[in-house]
Amino acid sequence: MSKKILVVEDTEDNRQILRDLLGMAGYTLFEARDGAEGVAKAAEHRPDLILMDIQMPVMDGYEATRRIKANPDLKAIPIVAVTSYALSGDEQKTRDAGCDAYIAKPYSPRQMLAKVREILGG
Repeated sequence: MSKKILVVEDTEDNRQILRDLLGMAGYTLFEARDGAEGVAKAAEHRPDLILMDIQMPVMDGYEATRRIKANPDLKAIPIVAVTSYALSGDEQKTRDAGCDAYIAKPYSPRQMLAKVREILGG
């Protein structure tokens, strides 16, 4: 059975890039367009990994991460912040919210796939 990844990202182009990259690598993807939908889909699908954008409408990635990590059934799911916030201190803010790793946009497909494989194995 393939590993399940939830992509929480408000930009269609960014979701499409991840859909193509991770789908071709054999992962099963679920998508959410904002943080609130991401929290709901995390509870529904119980993914093996969540790729979380930070700047989104409705609920940002910081709050979505905090809510997922506050749920005892979901808190063990690794969350990678995937964000254009790349200033000094931004990575620490994502970790303070509960993210397990951080990737700055723009990223290379090779870098993204390496991080996903590092976390999920394979």
